[in-house]
Amino acid sequence: MKKWLIALVASMMMSMTAFAVIEIHEFDSPEQEQQFHELNQTLRCPKCQNNTIGDSNAELALDLREKVYEMTKEGKSKQEIVDYMVARYGNFVTYQPPFTAATAILWLGPLCVVLIGFGFILTRSRRKPAKAAKSTPLSAEEQQRLDALLKEDNGDNK
Repeated sequence: MKKWLIALVASMMMSMTAFAVIEIHEFDSPEQEQQFHELNQTLRCPKCQNNTIGDSNAELALDLREKVYEMTKEGKSKQEIVDYMVARYGNFVTYQPPFTAATAILWLGPLCVVLIGFGFILTRSRRKPAKAAKSTPLSAEEQQRLDALLKEDNGDNK
């Protein structure tokens, strides 16, 4: 009985690979096929963090690939397909979002932080140093003593 149970479980686990699908698409021209493959590698899957729709195994990516295929077969241009995807999923679907007011902080924020930090460092370094205690010139006796100490120190190091 155990052998039959193990065989049943093993066959069920082996049948799970039957759900793996290989997508086969037929195109009218090589240009359509090339456009389809380029779009698969340039459009980002909205569900995945940083995968293209061609690299992702998510169901949404599968649906997007199918939509790209349908639109390509209809003769839509690459830009029309990208515009459709952006209208539906936002600028996130492209890897190179346009510069808009909404994305300005993402593009310019790091530059502003660096410039403000550099300006802060410059202003701090150009300030007058804190006033040190007033130094008075050495008396003749103190100067002779200092010279003797320096001469003695130089003599030991030789």
